[in-house]
Amino acid sequence: MSLVSVLGSAVLPVVTVAAVGFGLGRSRDVAVEPLSDITLYVLAPALVFYSLVTTPIAGPTVARLFAGVAAFTVGMVVLAELVGRALGEDEPVLGALVLTSTFSNAGNYGIPLSAFAFGALGRSTAVLYIVAQSVLMYTVGVYVAARGEAGSALGAATRVFRLPLVYALAAAAVVRVTDLAPPTDSAVMETIKLTGDAAIPVMLLMLGIQLADSGGGSSVARTAPASALKLLVAPVLAVGVALAVGLTGTVGRVFVLECAMPAAVTPLMLTIEFTGSGSADGLAAADYVSTTILVTTLASLVTLTGLIALLRAGVFL
Repeated sequence: MSLVSVLGSAVLPVVTVAAVGFGLGRSRDVAVEPLSDITLYVLAPALVFYSLVTTPIAGPTVARLFAGVAAFTVGMVVLAELVGRALGEDEPVLGALVLTSTFSNAGNYGIPLSAFAFGALGRSTAVLYIVAQSVLMYTVGVYVAARGEAGSALGAATRVFRLPLVYALAAAAVVRVTDLAPPTDSAVMETIKLTGDAAIPVMLLMLGIQLADSGGGSSVARTAPASALKLLVAPVLAVGVALAVGLTGTVGRVFVLECAMPAAVTPLMLTIEFTGSGSADGLAAADYVSTTILVTTLASLVTLTGLIALLRAGVFL
């Protein structure tokens, strides 16, 4: 599989839709919050439920995938923490470095790219990944963002139990265990599928709009360590984790791909909430995060194209 073929079949469709969102965000004052609410509370839960009910991924593989996401997250937190302290970064920028290095844009970017690159199984795997990461984002991620504000961190961490994605996962698990899933061609499942399918283009439009709103004005050089950790170190660690927990085939490849995604947008919201305009050495933590998101997203066009080519060729798993 040539790089040009990968770029055209997997990366270009994602970039094209995101570019439309970027252009819309630049030309018009588009509020991304309503789209986010619609996606979070309606579209994404439908996508999660349908994907998990119909996925061919077996229960033991799901357990290994969740264990892999947890191990990867802990590993990246520790590694980024060590790198940040070695570079002399202080809070809140240190927390921003850890967050952007650890958490991937596995939803808006990762789900569509996994679907284009690895088909329906790729999408199902990506959905499972985002569910596991969401739990960790609002627990480990909140703790890293809050740093010392234990009360606020604990309160914010409980938000995970208000995420519809978690309950969609639970409902899908019950349906699968009890074998009560309606036929895929039934009106109920067709409606859920139609709703869930809408999540992918909306996620990509949101990604473009968010990038259009990203400041990107802080020093790119200052954020280079976080960008390198996210795009270059993370996939290497992910391969090691996948081999350690027994993730192989398409599921293992999508796991590595999701780990190698650019920095997620949610850490920006967490950083703003817990640090406000807090800064270190003249650089605001929020600016650090937004710049890293922008840089890693642009650079990922190159890194992910190469990674997909290697994964499709079966070089790692």
